[in-house]
Amino acid sequence: MSSSTTTISTTPGQKPKIYLAGPDVFYPNAVARGQELKTLCTQHGAIGLFPLDNEISSVELGSHAMADAIRTANMKLISSADGILANMTSFRGPSMDVGTAYEMGAGAALGKHTVGYLKGEKLGYTKKVKSVHKVERHADGHLRDEQGWSVEEFLEVDGEDGLVDNLMISCGVEKLCMSEEEGIKALVDIWRGEQEGKQ
Repeated sequence: MSSSTTTISTTPGQKPKIYLAGPDVFYPNAVARGQELKTLCTQHGAIGLFPLDNEISSVELGSHAMADAIRTANMKLISSADGILANMTSFRGPSMDVGTAYEMGAGAALGKHTVGYLKGEKLGYTKKVKSVHKVERHADGHLRDEQGWSVEEFLEVDGEDGLVDNLMISCGVEKLCMSEEEGIKALVDIWRGEQEGKQ
């Protein structure tokens, strides 16, 4: 393919759809937070899909059926998306929100592009675990917590502090950004490059 003759044949007005994964759904102002993220998507030529866009009204509030309906609706949004933007900020502990981690894995299995972002300081997973557990170097050379469980430490992989979370998560993103806007831009660029590559 000659770059001098390549043209983009995407449908006029076509935009990438980005699933906005994260613990943001638990914010006190979750709906407003979702709108903020969707507005950023619009500003950068994308369509944001926020979990709370789903209307779940046919099941009893707080029931198992409601939980299952929410999961099913979110999976449909993920399936319809071109990429996933995941808020990987620590949530109620040293690791990211487990629901978001699940959605990242589901997206990966479906072949979706995944970009992560952090809100606040970038800290390595080992350092974050040490902030909530007693961690010591044992005779076998491994760092272990107070229960004897080994703690991942891939310090040379991603800078001085290492990976920001479990390796399956940290190595599962195409890019780790320091803001949601940077992450949206990255996903749009990936999508555009993919469209050009189809020519």
